[in-house]
Amino acid sequence: MREIAIIGAGELGGALAHTLARRHLADVVRLIDEHRLVAEGKALDLMQAAPVEGFATQLSGSTDLPSAGGAGIIIIADQVQGGEWHGDAGLRLVGRLGQVAPSAILLCAGATQRDIVERAVGELHFDRRRIFGTAPEALAAGARGLVALALNRSPRDVAVTILGNPPDQIVVPWDDASISGLAMMRMISEPVRRRLAAQIPALWPPGPYALAAVAAKAVEAVVGRTRPVLSCFVAPDDSAGRRSRTAALPVRLGPRGVETVVVPSLSVVDQVALDNAMRL
Repeated sequence: MREIAIIGAGELGGALAHTLARRHLADVVRLIDEHRLVAEGKALDLMQAAPVEGFATQLSGSTDLPSAGGAGIIIIADQVQGGEWHGDAGLRLVGRLGQVAPSAILLCAGATQRDIVERAVGELHFDRRRIFGTAPEALAAGARGLVALALNRSPRDVAVTILGNPPDQIVVPWDDASISGLAMMRMISEPVRRRLAAQIPALWPPGPYALAAVAAKAVEAVVGRTRPVLSCFVAPDDSAGRRSRTAALPVRLGPRGVETVVVPSLSVVDQVALDNAMRL
């Protein structure tokens, strides 16, 4: 039985529970928040919608953090009061989750949770494969939408990703971007590209429904339903002795979490920008 726990029953947490249920990504989804009545109420509302929307996922709400112990995937979302988990409170939460569910994958769905990923690996010594953040993929989806609009194409035809640390240190590898399998740099003028590059940072932070959609996409990859490359906040591999910051990088996800970091070949300018974004 596949079980997923969502920590936080705010707008993002509620949207996540609904998305996971509709996509049949779990047999059980637990909404956990200190505001028990809100968590239980949202779970009940979704259960009542199940016959209409055609899903069989069992949803429940509680305040009991240890109830996440049976989950293979734990998603850190937003609180009913207090917004997204982040900072010291977010780090303490991750520490408790590490004790409750030592083998679970931790997915940070919020736009402000890069620091949780970085500090969980650096201070709590979490396996860097087991914790990552999916918000950069929502920004990448927005960037695809802007490109499609500028060129009168469908966003599904656009392949472009986001690297670095949004919103101030975004790297867009335009040289590797494509539209319908054709190199984008041959189809887009320099003034249009510069305008798009200036517009993309304004899309940060993504809204709760965009964040929920990409988090569900990541869950699909973890459970083996799809094999996409997603832009995620991932902690650096410091095994070679070089210390750097957590940043958005393209990754492949699997049953153990982050399987591979797929960094494209970058131009000299983009590589310098990415190095600066990752420099401590």
